[in-house]
Amino acid sequence: MSKLVEVETGFAVSPQLEPGDLDQAAAQGYRLIVNNRPDDEESGQPDGASLADQAKRLGLDWVDIPVTHAGFSASQVERLTAALGQADGPVLAYCRSGTRSTMLWALAQARAGRHPAELQDRASAAGYDLAGLRPLLDQQYAAAAAR
Repeated sequence: MSKLVEVETGFAVSPQLEPGDLDQAAAQGYRLIVNNRPDDEESGQPDGASLADQAKRLGLDWVDIPVTHAGFSASQVERLTAALGQADGPVLAYCRSGTRSTMLWALAQARAGRHPAELQDRASAAGYDLAGLRPLLDQQYAAAAAR
């Protein structure tokens, strides 16, 4: 699974996972798989339900939080925040390229009070550009600070 990119310790992203990737994820110690890719986004992509069944057989937790190219909703951010908070070990999130997974992670982290500049730096070091997401990151961070 050479396409996996560690964004930070305990959280990695990947382009579309294939069935064999789940075996490798389990062997590498990942405990939760987050599917950020809608089914049928591209012809020939593996079915999310089939991957989820395989993950569960391997003892991995699984959560579906599909993100379309239409953008992010508060519900998606809240669901990832909850999933990360309940994860029993390292998390691997995937979408078509890893970008939406990284963006959703950054929004959830900003919502939890992490500074957007730090999140942008971590994403950049992993090869993902969050510049266009910065206003939303700032908004999530400001809301966290106001709580």
